[in-house]
Amino acid sequence: MRKIQVKSFFDDLLDTAKSSFQPLNPRRHSEKTRALFAVGLVSFFWGTTWLASKKGVEHMPALQLAGIRQLLGGGIYIIFFIIKGYKWPSWSQLFRFTWMSVIMFVVSNGFSTWSVQYIPSGLGAVIGAIAPIWIALFSLMLFKDTRLNITTVIGLILGFGGILIIFYDYLDALFNSNFSFGILLGVIATMTWALGTLLTVKHAKDLNPYYSIGWQMFLSGVILTAVSYITGQHIPLSDIPMPAWYSITYLVVIGSIITFAAFIYALKRLPAAQASVYAYINPIVAVIVGALLNHEKLNLLIAGGTLVTLIGVYLVNTGFKKSNV
Repeated sequence: MRKIQVKSFFDDLLDTAKSSFQPLNPRRHSEKTRALFAVGLVSFFWGTTWLASKKGVEHMPALQLAGIRQLLGGGIYIIFFIIKGYKWPSWSQLFRFTWMSVIMFVVSNGFSTWSVQYIPSGLGAVIGAIAPIWIALFSLMLFKDTRLNITTVIGLILGFGGILIIFYDYLDALFNSNFSFGILLGVIATMTWALGTLLTVKHAKDLNPYYSIGWQMFLSGVILTAVSYITGQHIPLSDIPMPAWYSITYLVVIGSIITFAAFIYALKRLPAAQASVYAYINPIVAVIVGALLNHEKLNLLIAGGTLVTLIGVYLVNTGFKKSNV
């Protein structure tokens, strides 16, 4: 496949996004400042996508919503690259795109979207934030390519301890079968994302990540849409109400295109540790936005548990990197 051009689609998109925030982002700002601004966009807007999904599944089946989102978002990526002259993937590449899409988008994104049908969007975001913990555990137990150190151990304890603190406040709800099912979906989604991340690193190093993500999204959209129709978990497109279309539009434009463009822009101009700080801010944004706009529960216990969880995730990330140096 062709290499990404210097002036990529994502840079164009970010330029468009920045032009909408000229008072906050004047041209005189340095490239690093603009990259940090991009991280800020990602940190905030990816956090809000949890509530957008929550609002969407109030009006239509979750898997159908996730499928339409991925179909539209992935289709936009593919159309762009085809116009740019990228070749259609070979059969072997298409096979890899397919299994990657099943793990990373069909199960992970599909289940996380499904989970917020039953649990608060903020709680779903906190569960999603523990993916690095699963990555560390899978690397240790399945791939045998890392080792524990004191930083990782403390992080694991704090990470799971923070989740238990949050669950303590939801103790009564845990006896509700729907709530428990939502928790299970969220945990499976997070675990499969971690597993998919490790498998992608091991078996898809030669794939163009930008072109690959478009195909993964599109293929997962096809699969999710087919599953929703086969299982009867769908409604006619003409019956989808406008609030659901608003959610889909937000998830496609903001969640799948603009913020992803901003993340790529930042990743190309900042150290990975700086660019990935969004992972610690997204859950906080999701919890606050869910409380303010959707009247989700937020008290000192939930806030404290969220903070403890994110500190644990940070320590796991730090220890994981040290053990792989």
